[in-house]
Amino acid sequence: MEVRIDSQSVGLRLDKALADLTSLSRTQAKEAIAQGDVTVNGQVQKAKYKTQVGDLITCVEPEVTELSVTAEDIPLDIRYEDEDLVVVNKPQGMVVHPSAGHPTGTLVNALLYRVKDLSSINGVVRPGIVHRIDKDTSGLLMVAKNDQAHQALAQELKEKKSQRHYLALVHGNIPNDRGVIEAPIGRSPKDRKKQAVVANGKPALTRFKVLERFGDYTLVECQLETGRTHQIRVHLAYIGHPLAGDPLYGPKKTLKGHGQFLHAQSLGFTHPSTGEALLFTCPIPDVFQKTLESLRAKQKS
Repeated sequence: MEVRIDSQSVGLRLDKALADLTSLSRTQAKEAIAQGDVTVNGQVQKAKYKTQVGDLITCVEPEVTELSVTAEDIPLDIRYEDEDLVVVNKPQGMVVHPSAGHPTGTLVNALLYRVKDLSSINGVVRPGIVHRIDKDTSGLLMVAKNDQAHQALAQELKEKKSQRHYLALVHGNIPNDRGVIEAPIGRSPKDRKKQAVVANGKPALTRFKVLERFGDYTLVECQLETGRTHQIRVHLAYIGHPLAGDPLYGPKKTLKGHGQFLHAQSLGFTHPSTGEALLFTCPIPDVFQKTLESLRAKQKS
């Protein structure tokens, strides 16, 4: 692979520039540089080399290993199941589907053990997965057991007919009781691991309603009308109220937990076969509940 350094990437360490501009992680970039698989303008450089405008970085791409997905006996909180679909309450800390960094222990690995039939539309790595939530976001997901159900559920999401409500604990005191955040989201030009509000991003709309105020923190309910990557996290950070515990978009000084305090509390959609309107809810995780109780206690004292 080859990348050219422009004015936005000048002065970066070679390993960071390579990680920012390619699909490699910082660790993979360092390893490739150490092995001599990376050149700058035809010359091998060290990881600490500072990039300059016009530098041509060439990297020998690592061999791609074929992902194989195996069934694993992992406990699942299944809230509903019939011949067409499954609704599952994903725990915080679980990745939805396997990837190079998370080949096992995912929701898909657990589903393959518990649910015998899953739709094939998303291939071997993401069978049945209609939509996703982040690793450290807990809550409800719908999973399709056949292709017909998958197509119907995905179409309803596309047409913005599904109901998805999240509970989010954010930094600061949001001044408005309700609000709408409509701002396009795309990959951050400064950090490839982040999403950001960018002019050429995809349309994104989040509605929010304040539920409780704790002075330095606010509990809000968010409703998604679109499903962009990290949408709630990006939008709330954009208006100056990042999620508590968010390691990517929030401040370092924050509430202790297991990542961002974000929970997919309710999920509503039309059953793909019967046409029945279904609505599911699930309680927040213990760490979220205990944090709210602590904040309420501080308010009273």
